[in-house]
Formats: sequence, structure tokens, C-alpha cells
Amino acid sequence: MISRIEGKIVLKADKYIVVDVGGVGYKISVSPDTLAKLPKEGSVSLFTHLHVREDALELYGFKEPNELEFFEMLIGISGIGPKSAISIIGIAPIETLKKAIGSGDTSYLTKVSGIGKKMSEKIVLELRDKLSALGHRAEEGELSGELDAVEALRSLGYSQNEARDALKQVSPDLSSVSDRVKQALKILGGK
Repeated sequence: MISRIEGKIVLKADKYIVVDVGGVGYKISVSPDTLAKLPKEGSVSLFTHLHVREDALELYGFKEPNELEFFEMLIGISGIGPKSAISIIGIAPIETLKKAIGSGDTSYLTKVSGIGKKMSEKIVLELRDKLSALGHRAEEGELSGELDAVEALRSLGYSQNEARDALKQVSPDLSSVSDRVKQALKILGGK
């Protein structure tokens, strides 16, 4: 199994990169967050998961080991493939997703295309105990504050993705919804 790749980025596309390792180019699918963290060119090191299908070998790459671990937990659920898992990872920071699942909040997961209410409940059911055992239980009101911030930005005319992307960049030290929305608006205004 290929568990890590280090090489030079030769192509950066919307959902994948190509990394040259010793003259061989590896196409690696990545989440939008990972893609944003990578330089346009230069060397890169990624933790990877090799997904084997009857008709293809696909690599999925992650900057941090905890992202890879969460990805593998997701694809371990019947009905969740690697593309759905990458989409889930792309909607919010990993810690926020773990807390949402640990507290039984399915609203984050239903925002992903192809993940309905039943599937999001299945994900919560299968991962909740695992994540709670690892200490990923949200404090009361912590996730609702995040949802309130997203909804506030949406009411101002921003899309769900724009709102979530901006909130990912907000300082984690800000705890009040209004402060998080204000900083997110500054980020969105700077684009």
C-alpha cells in the first residue's frame, strides 16, 4: 500500500494534483482544504490512501494524519465511497465534523451532495461511539453557534460554501457568533 508520497507538484487541478516522484506522476485526489494548503508548485508531502477497485487504482491525499484517519473511518461505513468521504471532509474542519458526529448533529452531513438524512444518520450512528471514546464530543451550543454563523452569512447573500470557507479561516479564539461573523465578513470582503 502507498501510505505517503513526497515529490514535486507538476499539476494542480480542481479536485486533484499530480506529484512527480522519481519521474513517475501520481494523480492524487484531495479535499478542497488540502488543495488550498498546497503550494502551486514545489515539493509536497502527503499521507495517502490507495483505493483499489476492479477497474482503477485511486490515490487520495491528506496533509495531516488525522484527516486520513477520519477519511478511512468514513469509507469503512457501508454506502460511503472515497468520493463521498472527500466531499464530507471538505465541508468543515475535521475537528468540527468529529464534534458534530460525536454530538449526533446530522445537519453538517446533509449539506453534502448525495448524503441524505438516512445516510447522515447512519454515519452518526456508526461513528458516534468511536469518536466519543476518542473525546470528540461537542460542548452544548458549540455547533449551533457555527450553524448560526453560517446562516447569518447566507442571509447576507453568501453561498453555503462561501460562508463555510470564510468561517474556516476565522480565528478559533473567537467564541461569539457575532465576532465570528464580523471576521468572516472581513475575509469575504477582502476577496
